[in-house]
Amino acid sequence: MVVGIVGLGLIGGSLGLSLRDNKLIDQVYGYDINKAFEQIALERQLVDQIVSFDELKKCDVIFLAIPVRAIVKILKDFQDLSKNTTIIELGSTKTEIIKNLPLALKSQFIAAHPMAGTENSGPTAAVKDLYKNAVCVLCDVQNADHIHQKRAIELFSDLGMKLVFMDSKEHDHHASIISHLPHVISFSLANFVMKEENKKNIAHLGGPSFRDMCRIAKSNPQMWSGIFEQNKQNLLNSIDLFQKELQECRKMIEKCDIDELEAWIKSANKLREIL
Repeated sequence: MVVGIVGLGLIGGSLGLSLRDNKLIDQVYGYDINKAFEQIALERQLVDQIVSFDELKKCDVIFLAIPVRAIVKILKDFQDLSKNTTIIELGSTKTEIIKNLPLALKSQFIAAHPMAGTENSGPTAAVKDLYKNAVCVLCDVQNADHIHQKRAIELFSDLGMKLVFMDSKEHDHHASIISHLPHVISFSLANFVMKEENKKNIAHLGGPSFRDMCRIAKSNPQMWSGIFEQNKQNLLNSIDLFQKELQECRKMIEKCDIDELEAWIKSANKLREIL
């Protein structure tokens, strides 16, 4: 089986590293509009070979490891693809992508969201086993032909991922709360602190808890602005609900109600039991 990866950053590069060790895979081809990324991917052996876009379209499986806006645009260029080719997109949103999916690709299209990544980006950030033991959410897979479902399930399973099946609208709702909102909070906190404090104070007082909260504020702006745009309404709803929680906290602090504050914090502690 020959696999092609569009986008050779953290997600695509890490995928290439892992797939090259997969016994099901004969060759891993790579393609990126950033030619410097292609060169780095070759040097670091993230892929076996860099190919043209036309050559990539001849692969048995094509992974789209690019920002969600780019996924919507590039799908139009695959309408002449062989029906035997499986297309697997790895975006963080689903409804908008599926809404813009050309009808000709519906039977061979798999929408997947690997819940894996770091705050770093680009091919130099690629790491082997990024996907091992991580969850992969597969959305609306029943719309694809069995052969393409089977391929996707086998490939993600061989990467060591735990598979979860979900409706695309359900995915975007839950992702807005659990994945996208934390990025909103981290970006907001980083911008707020930089407006209120100078570099010296931030460097001296920014301990582990602050660094943990701001770690994902380093994430790729192009990628995350597109995610926020495509999951706009769900994210706005999540922000509104989170603001209500902050207001509850503010009221407890204002009242100096220690018992209530301790109970509220203790309730939050339970999240660690789930994680």
